[in-house]
Amino acid sequence: MTLVSGPVTIADPKGVTTVHVERAEEKRDAVISRLPADIAIMVAAVADWRVAASADQKIKKRPGETPAPLQLTENPDILKTVGHHEHRPKVVVGFAAETENVEDNGRAKLERKGADLIVANDVSPETGIMGGTRNSVKLITRTGVEQWPDLSKDEVADRLARRIAETLNGG
Repeated sequence: MTLVSGPVTIADPKGVTTVHVERAEEKRDAVISRLPADIAIMVAAVADWRVAASADQKIKKRPGETPAPLQLTENPDILKTVGHHEHRPKVVVGFAAETENVEDNGRAKLERKGADLIVANDVSPETGIMGGTRNSVKLITRTGVEQWPDLSKDEVADRLARRIAETLNGG
């Protein structure tokens, strides 16, 4: 089992090979280099955009000068890359943190990214999901949507692990 992780402050899980990366391109390359695999669980998305070019040195403020406009470029879509890869895992799981149209956006993401399961939830501030200990998710599959009750995040993880195993075994 391999975990490809961006910068975090938590310890690496025991019994797991952890690959530390900092940039989206590094994460994509590290994930792709681990294929083929039976299961890919794409938990944390990288930002959609990054600065197109970085400066080698500090950009100094100069009196009377206006800073150059910030230019952005799209980061690689790692879930989509894995979902459509020639060595695609048997089960691809993605997540959709939404603030509106949770089910519709989750279903569209499943199709667009080539995933088997999308764990979709409403992360609007009033839900308390982000930073909280509980979650209420919709599990979106190619055949339908399951609305899970309000559960602890550990219970969501356990339930999801069971569903991934079922999907891997053809269920």
